[in-house]
Amino acid sequence: MKLAILEDDFSLRENLRLLLDGVPEFTVCGTYANGAAALAAAGTTPIDIMLVDLGLPDISGVEVIRKGKELQPATEFMAYTIYEDREKVFAALKAGASGYLLKGCSPRELIESIQELHLGGAPMSPKIARRLIMEFREKGSLQQNLLSTREVEIIREVEKGFSYKDIAAKLFISPHTVHSHIKKIYEKLHAMDRQDAILKARKCGLL
Repeated sequence: MKLAILEDDFSLRENLRLLLDGVPEFTVCGTYANGAAALAAAGTTPIDIMLVDLGLPDISGVEVIRKGKELQPATEFMAYTIYEDREKVFAALKAGASGYLLKGCSPRELIESIQELHLGGAPMSPKIARRLIMEFREKGSLQQNLLSTREVEIIREVEKGFSYKDIAAKLFISPHTVHSHIKKIYEKLHAMDRQDAILKARKCGLL
């Protein structure tokens, strides 16, 4: 397995090289102190996995990942960084990183994460994995709160095929009120018609 290391700190870069070169299945074919050098190598040297520090002296590690993926789509990129804020995590993953490890993890964790990535996994530090889970939970909660309780009741009846008159009778409200709610539902979901509203409500987890 051919590895490359992009890290601007000389001591850490050398320690990583010595550690990874000591693993029988790993071959460190390049170490780089800045993004420009790493991208130049990515365009000419076959690399299976590149460890990328996000805080670099020239261009950002996120940009290296993005451009590196364009140059070598088969290369896997793993962010190896001190940054754990939401913006950096999502920017790196969106750019094409398949793993995200925080510096300070044990040598064993680093080695096992590289092996996992090579086998098709998406290794992440536990703190980052928890952050992503919380993000999706919050997103799901926002989606579920997109419509009011009454609007959810109505769109569910619409999905069942009931007419405005039937829905009004079932919910003990007037057909005019049902129509007003339907109009608000369309606006909130940016729906063009009944079927579009149902499809978008399903995507939001409301049905």
